Amino acid sequence: MKFEVQLTGPSGKKLRTVDLERDTDHWKISLDGQPVNADAVQIDAHTLSLLLEGQSYDVRITPSTDGALKLHTGLQEFTAEVVDPRAWRGRMHGALEAEGRQQVVAPMPGKVVRILVQAGDRVEAGQGLFVVEAMKMQNEIRSPKGGAIERLYVKEGQPVNAGEVLCVVA
Repeated sequence: MKFEVQLTGPSGKKLRTVDLERDTDHWKISLDGQPVNADAVQIDAHTLSLLLEGQSYDVRITPSTDGALKLHTGLQEFTAEVVDPRAWRGRMHGALEAEGRQQVVAPMPGKVVRILVQAGDRVEAGQGLFVVEAMKMQNEIRSPKGGAIERLYVKEGQPVNAGEVLCVVA
């Protein structure tokens, strides 16, 4: 799942893209498209122990009234504002199109209630491919690029897990 995070700290503001992907018993993390060697353990309700690229950090997290998070590590303080990943995906459709063969995955566990395309169909970037119901809400899964549906991996009514491949767009 991708997140857009606005970080504000001693060196100013930075807009970062964080991609989290569950891999059996750990997470794969990418920061601005680059893989990051990281591990995290929750110490208490508001403290994480992070290991980033071999360096250890204790981070205290305090929610603020405006929805941002205050992050304290050592003597430094940062503010992190996380943008809703669904809103981020929606904004990015017109601006950036994925390249190459793309797997379309379920962003959350749920049930495929509608398939809007068939194998071989031509699709445009941002076009709806599936409707997945999760927590009594229906979410339209859109194509990351223009191309052809190479293969469908699911059927209507099928339950899916987060990260499960629904189709391939080539």
